[in-house]
Amino acid sequence: MSQRKRTEPWIKKWLLRGIFSILGGWGAGIVLFSFLPVPFSAVMAERQLGAWLRGDFGYVAHSDWMAMDDIAPWMPLAVIAAEDQKFPSHWGFDVQAILSVLDRDGGRIRGASTLSQQTAKNMFLWDGRSWLRKGLEAGLTVGIETVWTKRRILTVYLNVAEFGEGVFGVEEASRRYFHKSASRLTPSEAALLAAVLPNPIRFRANAPSAYVRQRQQWILRQMRQLGGTDFLRQHNLL
Repeated sequence: MSQRKRTEPWIKKWLLRGIFSILGGWGAGIVLFSFLPVPFSAVMAERQLGAWLRGDFGYVAHSDWMAMDDIAPWMPLAVIAAEDQKFPSHWGFDVQAILSVLDRDGGRIRGASTLSQQTAKNMFLWDGRSWLRKGLEAGLTVGIETVWTKRRILTVYLNVAEFGEGVFGVEEASRRYFHKSASRLTPSEAALLAAVLPNPIRFRANAPSAYVRQRQQWILRQMRQLGGTDFLRQHNLL
């Protein structure tokens, strides 16, 4: 028997073990983080490792966990208004938005991600765009939508979302940019934080461009049109 034939079963065996270990880890994470605070996310780990590999040992990917009851209601309302207004009613995917993006961009992978999809990606996957990552993201989104409540998805999202370089989670962002706890955020401040979410490295809450200011005002209008915090109460998100 050739060396190649002897090693192929061993490689397949360990490859399958690796795949099942990853899947098992994701499954355990979905169950555990349905009630436990999240200490860090995959994107946080990716950013931290990237900084160390660049020799930037001063970079710290930091987040302070906050329960939904300790976050000003304007913040969850702002991210829903900005990112996913169908969040309370969909099952993880905005099919209409996905079809619209694919039709407009010729099948390229961009945009149309719901808060559930963004949470799945931030928690368990790497940054970037590829069909592989989007496929894994879809499976993980189904998992968290099945196990977690909408309120839990929103809570985790607000605690792991990136708001700037090394700034993860709404509590860290609020203290860094407004020098106060997320429990005291105003509607305008919440809208400003939500305005930088599409690209928190390019867009800065502490030095907002004219575009970010325009987006902030649009988000404030959307928050009012949704019905303010009554929208959150109506859908059991507070």
